[in-house]
Amino acid sequence: MPEILLLLPSVLQPLAGGQSVLATPADGPVTVASLLDAVAVDYAVLGRRLRDETGALRRFVNIYIDGDEVRRLHGLDTEVVPGQEVLVIQSVAGG
Repeated sequence: MPEILLLLPSVLQPLAGGQSVLATPADGPVTVASLLDAVAVDYAVLGRRLRDETGALRRFVNIYIDGDEVRRLHGLDTEVVPGQEVLVIQSVAGG
């Protein structure tokens, strides 16, 4: 079955069992929201780190599809097709 790859930065990998890439099966296009829902089934803490209680992306989380940030597209309703890579970037602040 075709799949969509979710690429995680090193700071989030411990929340996904140490994996840098999560593969999600998909028959056709899915929304970013449904992709994140599928990931959260297996990795609930990762799901909570990416989205807040309302289901919105957290401010410090950016998701890119083919180099375009989803907030500049259709947000969580942006469609992803099998074979595409979805890149998660989490801003890290410190002092």
